[in-house]
Amino acid sequence: MDKHTTLKIVKIGGNVIDDSQALASFLTTFSSLKGPKILVHGGGKSATALAHQTGLEVQMIDGRRITDAATLELITMVYAGKINKTIVAQLQALDCNALGFTGADGNTITSQKRPISTVDYGFVGDVKKVETSTLELLLEQGISPVFCAITHDQKGQLLNTNADTIASELAIAFASQFEVQLYYCFEKKGVLKDVNDDASVIKTITKASYKELLSSQVIYAGMLPKLNNCFHALDHKVSKVCIGTPEMLLDSGAIFTTLTIQ
Repeated sequence: MDKHTTLKIVKIGGNVIDDSQALASFLTTFSSLKGPKILVHGGGKSATALAHQTGLEVQMIDGRRITDAATLELITMVYAGKINKTIVAQLQALDCNALGFTGADGNTITSQKRPISTVDYGFVGDVKKVETSTLELLLEQGISPVFCAITHDQKGQLLNTNADTIASELAIAFASQFEVQLYYCFEKKGVLKDVNDDASVIKTITKASYKELLSSQVIYAGMLPKLNNCFHALDHKVSKVCIGTPEMLLDSGAIFTTLTIQ
């Protein structure tokens, strides 16, 4: 494989993960993609639901989960266990040979525990290094890595890490070897001008127009971390970044948001 080979990195999240029919439909689409591909999945809603069932308090600040030791144990079970292995099994049923990963597996993603500033996020990791050598071997053999939102600090500690960030950092790490396309899939058709109007998709966002959208406070606050990850990837030689429903992967005339440098 070389720089002319396209690698698709697809992050799936939102309500798609929690809806068995929507997830099955997405995995059918993902499995049909030609060429090398990597899947990154979230699972926050499932973790929150299990926390409520077990009586574990859920603490969120600006959409970010506070991860104490008990929460880390729970999300590791949910993300790296139930969700990851269910996705891998379903992909195998679709003749897509997949292998589940945390960042600790193959020493692929090393993070640093987020330092305490105004907020102590607990066992939350900020990505420091992505090691691609093991993943390249798998991709060459037609195996699709499936990442959950868990990394490690290379000192034996697992860390909760934002799945959007994992997708972005994987894309950046591979950008020197492949033409990387990064897709953020969820239940909406893209970035919306009006969060209550699914038809108000902004089809193209450039760096300049993003600044204008920020200053006019058009974009829903929950979308901002995702968009920051998108432009971070574009700034580091990722060739294409899109946000929308899984239909955009099929190039079927679907409406979605494409992000560009200019």
